Amino acid sequence: MTLQCTISSFGYKFGLDPDADWVIDSRMLRNPFWERELRPLTGLDPAVRNFVLEQPEAERLLRWLEDMLTWSAPMYAERGRPSLHVAVGCTGGRHRSVVIAEALAERMQGNGVAVTVEHRDVGRPDPRDAEPSNGDE
Repeated sequence: MTLQCTISSFGYKFGLDPDADWVIDSRMLRNPFWERELRPLTGLDPAVRNFVLEQPEAERLLRWLEDMLTWSAPMYAERGRPSLHVAVGCTGGRHRSVVIAEALAERMQGNGVAVTVEHRDVGRPDPRDAEPSNGDE
């Protein structure tokens, strides 16, 4: 049996993903949000992906996650568990978690795991970009 693995991204400021079996925190990585030219982009954009993945800590995190999933996937399947949901979080769910989720999914393809990717919060606007209210609402 092949394990079906959902790898998702989310923003901690919008709450944990209630469907997650594993929750991975990527907030230890440098945040592209603080780079003016990267802020409006998402982890699906090459510039943000490069910014995150150029960090040695990102490679180490990905290697560790790949090793853990490759090691545990057969055991989940042997015990009759058909699926596993790995949720990767960062502050807003737009940058770091998206990059790590995408990169982990790429690494897991063909490793005896069927992978799908979801990004819960990537499309949410930054509340600091909202128009200021004039109080007439």
